[in-house]
Amino acid sequence: MTNPFISNKKILSSYILIWGVILIIQFLVLSLISSVSLLNAFADSAVFNVLYFLLGISLWYTANFNSLENYSILKITLNHFAAAIISSGIWALAGFYLLQNILVGQTKYLAFVYSTLIWRFLIGVMFYIIIVSVDYIIIYYNNFEEKRLKEAELNSLVKEAELKSLKYQINPHFIFNSLNSISSLTISNPPKAQDMTIKLSTFLRNTLSKNEHQKSKLSDEINNAKLYLDIEKVRFEEKFEFVEKLNNICLETEVPSMILQPLLENAIKHGVYESLDKVVIILSCEEEKGYIKITVENNFDPEAVPKKGEGIGIKNIRNRLKLIYNQDNLISTEKENNIFRANIYIPQS
Repeated sequence: MTNPFISNKKILSSYILIWGVILIIQFLVLSLISSVSLLNAFADSAVFNVLYFLLGISLWYTANFNSLENYSILKITLNHFAAAIISSGIWALAGFYLLQNILVGQTKYLAFVYSTLIWRFLIGVMFYIIIVSVDYIIIYYNNFEEKRLKEAELNSLVKEAELKSLKYQINPHFIFNSLNSISSLTISNPPKAQDMTIKLSTFLRNTLSKNEHQKSKLSDEINNAKLYLDIEKVRFEEKFEFVEKLNNICLETEVPSMILQPLLENAIKHGVYESLDKVVIILSCEEEKGYIKITVENNFDPEAVPKKGEGIGIKNIRNRLKLIYNQDNLISTEKENNIFRANIYIPQS
């Protein structure tokens, strides 16, 4: 990422270039006057421009000190007006004094310089106004960029915190359901409860090892989801079947971590748990108009499943997708002919 700020090094380089150009222009103008020798023209240009170059550097700090955070606009204007008068006067007199000591015996040229001091003074005021104006533009540009970057960083931190908060909702929700299942099995079928506890431990270990990653390949998510289904298989045995309809492109797609988990929990809770018939859970994936469409569907018993709104799992997915991809239309659900279907759309980069 390139640095958006204008650094002091860049400012100094710009000053050197600008005053070098001004020095050359002044030298050429003076040398065109027939009565001015090249030596006098160079000495005049070098002395006055080097002095203002040094003055121009100090004006950067003056502009930084006289900011709107410290003073009112009126106070800043009066301060710079006084500084322009004083600094331009000192610059003109100091330049003339130095030329007197450099061009000893050049009384005619020194008289010429003395006669132009008022014009040099006015030029100094003009230089002051231009330099300070440019300095303020640079200062406020840098301040604007700094504020923008801080806001972007803050928004990123807030977004990351929200994503982690949503992601961490999944594990407790799942653990609560699993522990309830284990609890019911400890009395009715202790060996199954033990098997389920071991698989739950394996699942959680695998999940926690990837907890800091916001995205992972769909193939990894499916492998993790299968661990969850193995846990539920201990309890429900042959009451459900898991079917995959995937292709290699889908398997390599990066998706938000734990994105399938709530959908499979939903299928188990509202399909398998409430149905007397065998439930088939189908996970499919295909490319569709610039998106990878991931679908989880299952049959259900319409007599047993209560008609409620979206649960915490669907809302969690919707919120996470919106935060990650900045779109709020990346998940849809539908019920048709005793089939519940949830579609997730992952934008293709």
